Amino acid sequence: MRGRSLAAALALAFGATTLAVFVLVGSFLYVALEKQLKAQDNLDIVLAARHARRLAEELDSAQGIREHSERLTSIVLGNEAMSMEVFDPDGTRAIEHNIAGALALPDAASGAATIAALPPLARVAATARITETDIGDWTGRGGAPIRGILTDARLRNGDTASVLVARNMSDRWLLLDRYRDKLHMAGVAGVALAMLLGYLLIRAALRPLRDIAASASLVTVNRLDTRIAVARVPSELETLVASLNAMLERVEHGFQRLSRFTADLAHDMRTPLSNMRGAAEVALARPRSVDEYEALLASNLEECDRLSRMIESVLFLARAEHPQFVKQLREFDAGQELTHIADYFEGIAEEANVRVRVNGAASVTADLELFRRAVSNLLANAIRYTPPGGEIVLAASASADAVRVTVENQGQPIPAEHLERIFDRFYRVDPSRSSLPSAGLSQGSTGSTGLGLAIVRTIMELHGGSVHAESGPRSTRFVLRFPRAR
Repeated sequence: MRGRSLAAALALAFGATTLAVFVLVGSFLYVALEKQLKAQDNLDIVLAARHARRLAEELDSAQGIREHSERLTSIVLGNEAMSMEVFDPDGTRAIEHNIAGALALPDAASGAATIAALPPLARVAATARITETDIGDWTGRGGAPIRGILTDARLRNGDTASVLVARNMSDRWLLLDRYRDKLHMAGVAGVALAMLLGYLLIRAALRPLRDIAASASLVTVNRLDTRIAVARVPSELETLVASLNAMLERVEHGFQRLSRFTADLAHDMRTPLSNMRGAAEVALARPRSVDEYEALLASNLEECDRLSRMIESVLFLARAEHPQFVKQLREFDAGQELTHIADYFEGIAEEANVRVRVNGAASVTADLELFRRAVSNLLANAIRYTPPGGEIVLAASASADAVRVTVENQGQPIPAEHLERIFDRFYRVDPSRSSLPSAGLSQGSTGSTGLGLAIVRTIMELHGGSVHAESGPRSTRFVLRFPRAR
């Protein structure tokens, strides 16, 4: 099942964000325009009402209202939305202008147009100041929205006339409706354009990822040395590219190590098998005595033991590299364990005419069996390369952060170029590949399988420690460093 496009998802998110912004901005602009128009219309109505009342107060009587009707209606002249009505002191309509059916009043020709027919409006007294709060709203003929002010005006003869100034708001509603429609159209077009541009920009921004994927697809089993090389990688992807290249480097090294290990294992297993096959072929070439057949079986048995030790060592290394390898850590005296290991190897050391001496004591926290196996492998290796009459020293010492266990033997120095590689699997400094009899060592002596020191390094890595070799003109020292338990 194909996954969702990241570019499309980001474009949709960008479009949704743009839509939300447009809605907020459009709503703000719409409300702001509505308030501005309303404030302007209120001001026009208030000013017109004030002016009309002031002009009416200059008239002598109700008759003057009709005589000066043009002067009064000039206040709303030129604005078709504005309307004015003036009522005599008896409530009869004396002047009307621009009504055009907007106000809910009978026509003047019917003779029934009185102030009583007006909508229920708050009437402003002749002595009160006209303000925006005095503006009322009602619905005119045809459902037209109307806003206006009804105010009294004191004539010079003491009579009171009434002035109604109103405005038809239909044009404002139409203006706001058109403005809202334009905002909707602009919003839809803006969101569509933002999504399209966002998709194109995001695809362009994700191009380095596609280049990384294309470069990674070139990595095969036969081309593990290939690295991801993308020109002008964004800073946010530099860490990803570096991590991928580091991973490929680890995979390459691991694959090379596995290839070397497989080749060395095949070579080392072929040698004893070839020995067994050759000896058997020679024995079958002609009739042999019982003693010769027994010697052949004994020789083949030694080769089988060598293969068994090799297989057991390989299985141990394979298990030790598994993340769930179980260690049983405990605290013990390293000095005492070194003494026990030296006693165990006493017979082999005497056969090789080598002395084993133990120095020091220190408390170490480790897996006891793995500790014994590591030291036994080093001691077996030391016995193999110590000249007759030489001495091997096992020592333990403690510092603030670690416990050091050393195995030092006299003999020829190890060349410096070999010191780091002697812990690799199947690596040997000497080409002779001589073997040391196992003598039934359960602690893990591996003879000349080439895995003894590799097992030591693996054991130390399991404990979070390290191992290294130091070689001088007269002796070689192997140092195990166990970290202190925290």
